[in-house]
Amino acid sequence: MDVENLNSMMLDVLGEIGNIGSGNAATALASMLSKRVDMNVPKVRILEFKDVAEVIGGEEKLVVGIYLDLNEEIKGNMMFILDLESAVNLTNMLLNREKSGNQLDDMAISALSEVGNILASSYVNSLSALTGLRITVSVPSLAIDMAGAILSVPAIQFGYIADQVLFIETIFEEDNRSVKGNLFLLPDMSSFEKILSSLGVL
Repeated sequence: MDVENLNSMMLDVLGEIGNIGSGNAATALASMLSKRVDMNVPKVRILEFKDVAEVIGGEEKLVVGIYLDLNEEIKGNMMFILDLESAVNLTNMLLNREKSGNQLDDMAISALSEVGNILASSYVNSLSALTGLRITVSVPSLAIDMAGAILSVPAIQFGYIADQVLFIETIFEEDNRSVKGNLFLLPDMSSFEKILSSLGVL
């Protein structure tokens, strides 16, 4: 199964997962903030793993990566990647403050881990509900590094399984602040086929 063979019907179905997951994530974020959070329609694509770094601005771009393992009936992992400006905007929203610059303190890192967990869970729960498959996520781990280094973690651990990646780009807005989040779902090959099969598109 290669990227070219993933037809528009599959992308529509996977896009629906992206839409529902993003909607749930926006709702969860709004309830955390006790404020309205607007969400752009997410862009959903299937990428080859080797192309991921380019999508998030190149291997040397400094990013925040939140990484979780997927377990139960779907194996693989999930990454939520933010550029530093988005990460600072998100923590300012969460902590109700106006901090500038690209430095993230311990409180910001803790808040980002929490929101990464909530956002990832929103997508996983949507995927689980649509497919009927049991999926759980691990406790998140967070790193601030160049995109190439962040991406090397799943490449080293799962390089032999994650040829295809489901990429969901979502933009959340609250007042004048904007957060662009890139969510990558990296199921192993048999899990990818299991997802598509349970959605009736394989």
